[in-house]
Amino acid sequence: MKQKATPDNLDIKALAQSSGTVAGHNPLSEFGRLIRETQGLGAEKKLNWSVRGELRTDALGTQQVCLHLDVDVGLPLTCQRCMTPAEIAVVVHRSFRFVDNEETAEAQDPESEDDLLVLSADFSLTELIQDEVLMELPLIPKHEVCPVKVKLAAVDKGFGAAAEEQGQPFALLAQLKNGNSG
Repeated sequence: MKQKATPDNLDIKALAQSSGTVAGHNPLSEFGRLIRETQGLGAEKKLNWSVRGELRTDALGTQQVCLHLDVDVGLPLTCQRCMTPAEIAVVVHRSFRFVDNEETAEAQDPESEDDLLVLSADFSLTELIQDEVLMELPLIPKHEVCPVKVKLAAVDKGFGAAAEEQGQPFALLAQLKNGNSG
């Protein structure tokens, strides 16, 4: 099933019981936290997402509600080497297991290999997508190869002249040691 907008009240349990899939291609402008991260650039870019629900039976025979999320998007971020725009590809493939409440999640989290979320009637897929994309962003966005020459040194024009005016520090120390205040 294709969606025009991400569902903010997705019934995860019903999706899992039907082994359903929901997918969409939404403009980045619909994801407020992501568009802030791009400083407003690329609002028209498409964020592709899909979720698939699944009921899984554990070792005790209990049915577990699971959700599989896939997202891919190219975000226009600023390269921290050359300070020009860089298209950073972000791909998310994550699975979640849902539990009934926070207490259960806290109790099961240390031993669980799954990412745990609490099952709720007002589950926001938009928020989950944004959370996962933000966690996948590189700490320092940069091009593989910058399109412009990167300036790797900075020179303060007045620095060398000021140092020459003051003289060489070790020469000044030698003068002080020899009793010449010069």
